[in-house]
Formats: sequence, structure tokens, C-alpha cells
Amino acid sequence: MWSSISSIYLTPSPLHCSTPISKQVGREAEGIKMVAAAGRSREERWSLAGATALVTGGSKGIGHAIVEELAGFGARVHTCARNAAELESCRRRWAEKGLQVTVSICDVSVRTDREALMATVEATFAGKLDVLVNNAGQSLFKDTAGCAGEDYARIMATNVESCFHLCQLAHPLLQNAGGGGGVVNVSSIAGLIGLPALAVYSMSKGAMNQLTRSLAAEWAPDGIRVNCVAPGGVRTDISCDKTIDPELVKKEMARLPMGRIAEPEEVASMVAFLCMPAASYMTGQVICIDGGRTIT
Repeated sequence: MWSSISSIYLTPSPLHCSTPISKQVGREAEGIKMVAAAGRSREERWSLAGATALVTGGSKGIGHAIVEELAGFGARVHTCARNAAELESCRRRWAEKGLQVTVSICDVSVRTDREALMATVEATFAGKLDVLVNNAGQSLFKDTAGCAGEDYARIMATNVESCFHLCQLAHPLLQNAGGGGGVVNVSSIAGLIGLPALAVYSMSKGAMNQLTRSLAAEWAPDGIRVNCVAPGGVRTDISCDKTIDPELVKKEMARLPMGRIAEPEEVASMVAFLCMPAASYMTGQVICIDGGRTIT
């Protein structure tokens, strides 16, 4: 059995094989529609010109950086947030920069808001969506014994349920993209390592990681790639949260090989790469952007 499985992944010499690899594996017969980077120019592989993208939670932090990165590479981006004033302020700044960004109000923890958001996206982009970035989320720094049911429900609704439901809603739009649709979930290394006072948050991010893998396997025949970025500490509002134990912060900084936390743009650049044709053979991956924290 193992020899037959390994033959799929080992490229045979042209002298010993007259059948194309694609036919050996049988992927064409399965109807794979994913657009490969091969055959494209370098400029095309490293561009998002003409692409459409939805980024949740784009008014600040990592989400804000992702919106600017994708739009800067030529994508038309729609983003959402709960705070109307912040969102409108961002929209004006993006317009001044010449970025193509539209906005709408949405609380991703509310099912009807998510449905309204996707209806807006469908209308804005004529029924097609190339990229979904599930970025919006909430943190919770609290000892497990002190977590109330409301805490648990809020974090799961915001971080997990919204991600799952938006993927469901986006699926037909991603299929309509013509074979290059992709999802990028924004998780955290908290979903991979053990950290005190972060049990509920870590559970939610671990669930996002596994959802990424499962959807990647399920949606590959539809031509949809699904990946995930897992940042460590990032310089955002969350990193300034006064409820975080200062001793925990000190210990974590001591374990960082690079000796600093990330800037939002350093996460956004990886998200942009995963959305590009250059990443056409990547799916189901959870990529840590953590200054080396997960190797110490």
C-alpha cells in the first residue's frame, strides 16, 4: 500500500514514464479547477490585479493592514467592522490613497449580520469572490475557573461560528471566481501551544486551525484553497490590553528568538502571498508568524 501511495509523490524520470503526472494522480478526472501559477508571468503570479476580496474586521490592527496590502496589490476589497465612525474614517483614508475599498457595518458574531454582509459582497462584486479573509475576532484573558458561560459563548460566536458560517456563505461566490478562489483564516499560535489564562481563546483558534485543514481537503475539488496564518504577538490594541498579566508578557518576550513582537504589516504580507497565484499549490496549511516562538 505504501509503495502505491509514495508513487503519487515521487516524480518519475521521463525515461521511465510516458504518462503525464497529472493523469497518474487522476486529479483532472476529479474535476480540479484550481488555477496553477505555472504558465503565468512573474508579474501575474505576484499580483492581485482584478481580484475581489472580503476582509472581516478591517478597521484596525491586522485586518486594517490586510485591507491595505490586498488593495495595494490591485484587489478590490470589501471590509466590515462594528464601529461605523472608525470604518468611515478608514474608508476616506483609503480613498485618498487611491485604494479600491468599500465598507459596511457588521458584527460577525450575529448570524443575520453575516448574511447581510455576504449579500452586500455578492451585489458589490457581481456574484464572484476571489478571496475571503476571516480576520475579525476577540480575545479573552481570564483564568478558566472564572470564565462565565457568556464569555465562552461570545468568543466562540465571534471566532469560530463566524468563520464557519462565512465560509459556508462564501462558497458559491468563491466557486464563481473561476478556479482560483481562496480562504485565509487568521488564527493564533495560541491554538498550537499552551498558554495560561487563554483556554477559551486558544480553543477557538485551535478550532479555526482544524477547520482550515478540513475545508482544504473538502473544497480542493471545487478549486478553492484554504489556508491559515497563526500570528504570535502583534503590535495591535490587543497587545496593549491591561488585563494581560505583565509577568506573562515578560516571560513570553524572553522566549522570542527575534526579541520583538510583529508589526501588523508582517502578518498582512503573508496573507497577501496566500491569496496570490504564486501560492496556487498551497492549501490546508497553518503558517506561524511568530518570530520563532513556536520553536522554543
